[in-house]
Amino acid sequence: MRAFVLRKVGEVGVIEKPVPEPGPNDAVVRTTAAMVCTTDVHTMRGAIPVAPDVTLGHEAVGVVHALGSAVEGLAKGQRVAVAGVTPCFQCDACQRGFSSQCQGRMLGGARFTNRRDGSMAQYFLVNNAQANLAPIPEGLCDHKALYATDMLSTGFVAAEHAELALGETVAIFAQGAVGLSATIGCRLRGAGLIIAVESVPARQDLARRFGADLVVDHTRCDPVARILELTDGQGVDAAIEALGTPQTWEATFRVTKPGGRISNVGYHGEVPEPLKIPLEPFGYGMSDKQVYGGFNRGGRGWLRRIFRLMETGKVDPTPMTTHEFGFDEIERAFRMMASKEGGIIKPLIHFDADSA
Repeated sequence: MRAFVLRKVGEVGVIEKPVPEPGPNDAVVRTTAAMVCTTDVHTMRGAIPVAPDVTLGHEAVGVVHALGSAVEGLAKGQRVAVAGVTPCFQCDACQRGFSSQCQGRMLGGARFTNRRDGSMAQYFLVNNAQANLAPIPEGLCDHKALYATDMLSTGFVAAEHAELALGETVAIFAQGAVGLSATIGCRLRGAGLIIAVESVPARQDLARRFGADLVVDHTRCDPVARILELTDGQGVDAAIEALGTPQTWEATFRVTKPGGRISNVGYHGEVPEPLKIPLEPFGYGMSDKQVYGGFNRGGRGWLRRIFRLMETGKVDPTPMTTHEFGFDEIERAFRMMASKEGGIIKPLIHFDADSA
């Protein structure tokens, strides 16, 4: 089979690999569609150390190709999706409700690319398949189902960690795919005022389409001062950091009112410096502000919940798809994601034209 791999730091390519064989609790999926994630770009740049020639990717759907002997409730040929994290759901961390930190390891549920080959290949392996594979409902196309695997999943976790009550206010820093998904999640949770911070016009338009009431362009004003102005100097009830920079991290503390919540979902591994908490907005440690860093949750039940939102018409994430490619164009798609060329947000990769 063909697989898109990290040859070495800074170099990617397509190589031949053997089709994986499932263990007793595993499944092998034949890929029909996938997406490139900015996390793959971080990995290419060396922010996440991985083995040479490891397959990239963690956003894919397909059909069951082979099942391990102990896997029940799934059938060969069935359309399935798997989240970007594949926890065991048996260890102490999973049982405590922290599935992304599986086996007590930091982001231990993120096995794709980090601990074994990812899913950007014609076939890929899924561990603990009975818990991690979710059948795709008949009326849901692959394109929509793909968004449940990471973007919606991660953005919705960010919105849940913001713990919004009906009518509360929230500021979301950055409107990339995860930030846009957080905007959708905050709308679903009943936020009374959603303020999106974004400078790219196309992303501003999507933010409004997905539920943002106000958009602050950080290139035209001080976003912190503007958000405080929009909230009569009080600040928001919750702030979501969806970019992963020291500046946006600190801004979330400055715009959140005392007793508010800060939900971080941005990846901070590319800036090699400690994150700082501005002391005065943090009440010198006594502001009653809660800080929560989270990630994709994973698992069949979680994916089914997101599918249901799309099936009933409450969510349609597909406007985030700005470009489409065949698998033979994957290197071009990846380069565009790395440079953000052409206003790209999410590229859809077709492996099987019949499932597009």
